[in-house]
Amino acid sequence: MSRIGKRPVELPSGVSATVSGQTVEVKGPKGTRSFTATDDVTITLNGSEVTVAPRGSSKRARQQWGLSRTMVANLVQGVTDGFKRELEINGVGYRAAIQGNVLKLSLGYSHEVNFDVPEGVTITTPKQTEIVVEGMDQQLVGQVAANIRKWRAPEPYKGKGIKYKDEYIFRKEGKKK
Repeated sequence: MSRIGKRPVELPSGVSATVSGQTVEVKGPKGTRSFTATDDVTITLNGSEVTVAPRGSSKRARQQWGLSRTMVANLVQGVTDGFKRELEINGVGYRAAIQGNVLKLSLGYSHEVNFDVPEGVTITTPKQTEIVVEGMDQQLVGQVAANIRKWRAPEPYKGKGIKYKDEYIFRKEGKKK
């Protein structure tokens, strides 16, 4: 039995959901999102909660049960609160600035890195050394944050680079004479 799949997804006030076949569409204050589940699960709408149940007892059905429930819960969270990833920039002269729809990064290269902000994501820079990526699609927010981090991943000796705010960088000791 899936401990995650057994729990129904509660719909908060201001959020509505429609289920048609294997597709769930959730509308909320931030917009509309949809998810299409596989044929291994059954999705039903009971009043103000969405429940997911497996069809059969195969291993794939049990796997899709918990996954589908989590995906529906992420849809609900996305249209109500949204998702956010915070990045920190460490290093002398390293900074970020947003200009229009382009994030300009100075990361110690001979040129500035221009990162185009994709549709569905908003990027803000409260400080020159902080980047906040927000949106209602968890996968897209995480992917954009990972793409920004990839330009200069943190190194273990001085900790210079772009890291997630809650990330711990394992530090190494340098060479000794």
